[in-house]
Amino acid sequence: MSLLKLHLLGSPVLRQRSPELAGVDPETQRLIDDMFETMDAAKGVGLAANQVGVAQRVAVIDADGERFAMVNPVLVTTEGRATAEEGCLSIPDVFGDVARPERVVLEALDREGRPFRKEVGGLIARAIQHELDHLDGILFLDHLSPLRRQMLLARWRKEHKDDPSYLKDVEPETSRSG
Repeated sequence: MSLLKLHLLGSPVLRQRSPELAGVDPETQRLIDDMFETMDAAKGVGLAANQVGVAQRVAVIDADGERFAMVNPVLVTTEGRATAEEGCLSIPDVFGDVARPERVVLEALDREGRPFRKEVGGLIARAIQHELDHLDGILFLDHLSPLRRQMLLARWRKEHKDDPSYLKDVEPETSRSG
């Protein structure tokens, strides 16, 4: 397994709609493993393939004690509405309140290519929707009011005006002793 570079706001792949995969092969499984490792090192709760520069409908989640990969994910139903603060590994240190359905039913393929269905709510439902948005080229900023989005984007541009690329290295977690 290896850590992948994160693509940051401004990288064209973040605005692409990722195509479905024909199935899960060893290359897809390796991507999933690398995405889990990258997400863990970056301390995220979810990561979509296009956030690591791969335009494929693959994402991983680790939230509220559930850890799973989703290939070709589809929301079957949604229910309710809740607003909560969201952030994104591709837009570090930027946060905003986003309204999303409170509960979802998800269908996808797992890491082994087996179909599964999940009914979830809370943080897991929010993380799934956030990552599915990524797979469609949508960022959480797109859900904010125009004024709030403009303010956050202006701050982002000011803080990153000297950054030469849209890539960020993820550092491996170091073990702590006593």
